[in-house]
Amino acid sequence: MNPRTVMGIALRTVTTGIFSAMLMSGTVLAREKVELPEVDSDGLHLVKDRKVAAAYAVPGADLSQYSKVMMLDCFVEFEKDWQKDYNLSQIGLSGRVNDRDAEKIKKRLSEEFKRIFTVVLPQKGFPVVEEAGPDVLLLRPALINVNVTAPDVLSASMSTSYIRSAGSMTLYMELYDSSSSTLIARVVDPLIDDDMYGQVANRVTNKRAADNILRHWADLLADHLSHVTQKSAGD
Repeated sequence: MNPRTVMGIALRTVTTGIFSAMLMSGTVLAREKVELPEVDSDGLHLVKDRKVAAAYAVPGADLSQYSKVMMLDCFVEFEKDWQKDYNLSQIGLSGRVNDRDAEKIKKRLSEEFKRIFTVVLPQKGFPVVEEAGPDVLLLRPALINVNVTAPDVLSASMSTSYIRSAGSMTLYMELYDSSSSTLIARVVDPLIDDDMYGQVANRVTNKRAADNILRHWADLLADHLSHVTQKSAGD
């Protein structure tokens, strides 16, 4: 397969198989230890030394050959029944989230993912490019189980919400060799925004909370790529 074939592959259902219990139970969100299988359905092996909730990779996978990164558009999906449950908690119609509002939130989050990664990765020596190549790592990201505590999408709503957490989301990302479209690794990492002092919920604070989480993931990837590159150079 070539990279364009990868771009056309439908997103796998991630709440099945080995990840179902993790994502549905919430234990990973709390970063509690859970038993993970040594090998997943694609033959990827569990990475023991990791900084995310779950990581699987091809045995002996070497990312040191990649000096550039290519990204597909980030798929975004809300937590099951998030929109319905949120709307049931609202009094009147003005504070409810309609389908158009929900799509706007997903679009902004997808664009913000690309913006953050496009800024962070080059800063750490890994340019984001548009063309595949033997030294280009292809990212296929998704943000799933997105839960926004108090979405600020309705200009008609004049109420002010004070929250401790802006919400939560789970990164589900696959890493491919861009030349061969070979799946190299997969990571799953749920995170929650948590402000012990509380905050006003609006578009600015929601964006800041999302950016902090996205930047954390971008830093993790960039730091890992830097580490394996330096390790390879020292061998």
